[in-house]
Amino acid sequence: MQSLANTWVGYTSLIAFIVAYGLVILEEKLHLRKSKPVLLFGCLMWALIAIYESSSGHHAAEEHVKHMIGEIGELFFFILVAMTYINALQERLVFESLKSWLLIKGYGYRTLFWITGIITFFLSAVADNLTSALLMATVVSAVSNNKKFIVPSFVSVIVAANAGGAWSPFGDITTLMVWTAGKVETIQFLYLLVPSLANWFIPALIMFPFLPKGNPEGGSEAVKMKVGAKVIILLGFITIATAVSFHQFLHLPPFLGMMTGLGLLMFTGYFLKRNGHGTTEEQFNIFRKVEKAEFDTLFFFFGIITAVGALQYIGYLGLLSTGLYGGLGNIRANTAVGIISAVIDNIPVMYAILQMSPDMGIDQWLLVTLTAGTGGSLLSIGSAAGVAVMGVRRDIYTFASHLKWTPAIAVGYFASIGIWVVMAKWIF
Repeated sequence: MQSLANTWVGYTSLIAFIVAYGLVILEEKLHLRKSKPVLLFGCLMWALIAIYESSSGHHAAEEHVKHMIGEIGELFFFILVAMTYINALQERLVFESLKSWLLIKGYGYRTLFWITGIITFFLSAVADNLTSALLMATVVSAVSNNKKFIVPSFVSVIVAANAGGAWSPFGDITTLMVWTAGKVETIQFLYLLVPSLANWFIPALIMFPFLPKGNPEGGSEAVKMKVGAKVIILLGFITIATAVSFHQFLHLPPFLGMMTGLGLLMFTGYFLKRNGHGTTEEQFNIFRKVEKAEFDTLFFFFGIITAVGALQYIGYLGLLSTGLYGGLGNIRANTAVGIISAVIDNIPVMYAILQMSPDMGIDQWLLVTLTAGTGGSLLSIGSAAGVAVMGVRRDIYTFASHLKWTPAIAVGYFASIGIWVVMAKWIF
């Protein structure tokens, strides 16, 4: 197909994308949800392409959009089910129970720093990095008002959430995209466990001496999980196993396995009522859990893929791929991807790379999975986890307070890349 990059539709679409993404960056100041500009401009970009092609008698865009919506649909439903499970666990007080347990134990500042980091790292691999970071940030915030404890702990939690999500196909939307695209197999994500752990542990080790000593004031009431909570936890793991099995053994899209899990969750609510938990069933309404899914995130995901897909169709991603991977080489280019994702959301960055489909081996696809997932930790606005945690204690944890620890985070970032490059030579 002939490139449209040097046509009026190409220039107009590029300007539209820049304007839309500018509005996303200004979300906090404008109080305009990030999904709105990308959804509108993404669809308008395709309308412009269709108008341009119709004038020359071509209609190739339709087939491209049909293929693209298949990719979007797979990821959309996968993420929707994951969000529904997280909402169900929150409503059953699973996370509140974990939080109260940590507070009751009365751990010291330094012990709590390590505990919250470790839990976040492993929790984000099976839940999602946003939920994991928010949960542990609320624990840290509830413990004390000591700024010297809160800021490093928040930074540790954000880095742990992003690093923990990088070594699991379910830990982040970018890893999910790589997995469903077939670039990395399920078991191969485990190769990133050691580099991901180093990505969090090294900055945490640097921050540790600056933490206050002693114990915060204890005190918290125990929170018990609601009826059916343990069953839903078990169903969550079964759902993940089902999604993997559908993909690995049946060669079917993983979202079918996730939707199967959603069906099991629906029946769980029904049996709660049948077993005499009438009031519980009234509270546990599966469709209310679906309603509470982060549709702003889901529609942002739809809009950004639509917009980036238009840029790819026009020909800009091909030019970018040639300049980035052809000019810098795979390792340097993939390292730069992580730094870029500290400024630009990693979802469009990763989708763009998948659409470019540069000639890379499995070692480099794993590297870009690592860098795109963890590079956002460099700035507080570089990841969904960071943006969410900023809302927990705006009076203490800010962009500037995070920036003070960016050099420490950068040491962990580059160390994790170095570790992976060495490991890859032995593995592949």
